[in-house]
Amino acid sequence: MNQSKEVRIGVIGVGIMGTNHVRHFEAGAMKRGHVVAVCDIDPRKMDKFGDRYKKFTDSRELIRSGEVDAVVIATPHYFHTTIGIDALDNGLHTLSEKPISVHKADAEKLIAAHRRHPELVFAAMFNQRTDPHYIKLRELIRSGELGEIVRVNWIITDWFRTQYYYDCGGWRATWGGEGGGVLLNQSPHNLDLLQWIFGMPCQVRAICELGRFHHIEVEDSVTAYLKYPNGATGVFITTTGEAPGTNRLEVAGDRGRVVLENGQLVWTRNTVSMAEFRAKEQTTFAKPETWKVEIPCDSRGGQHDAIMQNYIDAILDGVPLIAPAEEGINSVELCNSMLYSSFTGKPVDLPIDSSSYSRLLKKLIRDSTFRKNANIDLAGKEIDMTASSSVFSKQ
Repeated sequence: MNQSKEVRIGVIGVGIMGTNHVRHFEAGAMKRGHVVAVCDIDPRKMDKFGDRYKKFTDSRELIRSGEVDAVVIATPHYFHTTIGIDALDNGLHTLSEKPISVHKADAEKLIAAHRRHPELVFAAMFNQRTDPHYIKLRELIRSGELGEIVRVNWIITDWFRTQYYYDCGGWRATWGGEGGGVLLNQSPHNLDLLQWIFGMPCQVRAICELGRFHHIEVEDSVTAYLKYPNGATGVFITTTGEAPGTNRLEVAGDRGRVVLENGQLVWTRNTVSMAEFRAKEQTTFAKPETWKVEIPCDSRGGQHDAIMQNYIDAILDGVPLIAPAEEGINSVELCNSMLYSSFTGKPVDLPIDSSSYSRLLKKLIRDSTFRKNANIDLAGKEIDMTASSSVFSKQ
């Protein structure tokens, strides 16, 4: 635990997300922590900050500078692992943007680094865990009030992205630069929530379509079938190519159905057990009586700022993390298993063999002949993040 009154933070990678984090600090969104240094391999990206922070073009120099107590890693995905290990091994608290790694083998290496230094705080930017809709749904399921879960369907197709978005950066939407598409960039939030709320499935079968809607070499459309240890099934559908898109999470349990859509969490509650009614009812077409229960949720929660403040509070006060980075391996594994299933044409049993998927990814990188149409330079621009996330809105 850090005994100082404030945490000195370095932000590594000041593209879209890294800049967003710095701006939130500048707006006073977090207490007892402040940015003192920024780092990017492209020095032009740091020009927008003037002389307010110490600047580095090499993360290793920032990490060893003695200027910071903690880092926030907002680089392209592969560097989350290498920079994260370097930061932890040099005594710095570490918060990684999602995903914590591109593939499970790297996630295992990153987690091993934290286990060598358990006194350090290691967090992940899974900001959707602060949304009261998901918190209340998780509480409903964990309490047993919904009974045994039999089916989970999540259609999350409002992650729409333009071709311009993919052309803004040579690393984006390539096997070598990003390691995947919608599963690695947008859907880690949803995959994290899926395992956080329902636990991990035991088997995955998926169809991942590569460049269906965009000129990219990675997946921009996914349909996955999930099987859970208790026999429950699930369907997960996501894409960046569909507008206006849908965000509908539907859960069927023994005591009814819960639907989360358009900012509303509605439980159609069976007044009696579905399984008991099915076994004992002596008429042909009867169904259990239901009550409609609207569960109030009035906000999106603290999102990125809440995760960042929790990170600072964990460093200074030892409070529990909302999103421990070790749990980030689960969303990585789900992503890897979906892609592996699609490439092999077979169901994948979980836990996935991390070395097998790593070999597949290395082959995809080695055999890639893909070339982008453009590589738009955003070094001097700032991007409005308000429309980037798939969120519920009141309608």
